[in-house]
Amino acid sequence: MAAKFEIYQDKANKYRFRLKAANGEIIAVGEAYESKAACRNGIESIKKNAPIAEIVDQPMAGV
Repeated sequence: MAAKFEIYQDKANKYRFRLKAANGEIIAVGEAYESKAACRNGIESIKKNAPIAEIVDQPMAGV
């Protein structure tokens, strides 16, 4: 099984997505969207931008 995005509605009837790895583990969760179309656009944005996204290592507070 390949990784997959799942779209679902939360308790507030907002649309959200989660990205599941091939083993079924949730590896990313999206914000709340007002519509399914907006949620799909969020997924498409991640698919487009993730391959070129920079990794920024933030220092831990108090360390």
